[in-house]
Amino acid sequence: MTGPITTVVAAAVLRQAAHGPPELLMARRTRPEAMRRLWEFPGGKLEPGENARDGVHRELAEELGIQVALGEEICASGENGVPGLGWRLSGTAVMRLFQGELIEGVPWPLQDHDRLDWAPVNPQLLDHPWIPADRPIVEELLRRYA
Repeated sequence: MTGPITTVVAAAVLRQAAHGPPELLMARRTRPEAMRRLWEFPGGKLEPGENARDGVHRELAEELGIQVALGEEICASGENGVPGLGWRLSGTAVMRLFQGELIEGVPWPLQDHDRLDWAPVNPQLLDHPWIPADRPIVEELLRRYA
């Protein structure tokens, strides 16, 4: 990667279902047009001087009106990752993704999304139209949690 790197921070917000696999909170984008109606992990761009965990908390509060407890960072490997920086998105953008658990609020699409869904972490998760850069991350979640 050359040039300044844009870091996006996001969370794989999981909850344990009564029966079966954990469920993942997915957010469906409204813009830009090229990503409209595609699913993603909720989050956004890291602000200057902000650390990744603080950025995730801020983004989830702004976008969904929730607070989460953050767990481990879900790191990329191989061609999907940029060593020490996160998941490769596009151009000079990378994403740092953390496992999260909802602790306060009811998720609601306040910005950039028109729908939120809880979906079981099972192979059918890949049936949803994901933003292409997020699909390898979904595959990693399936390896970890399904």
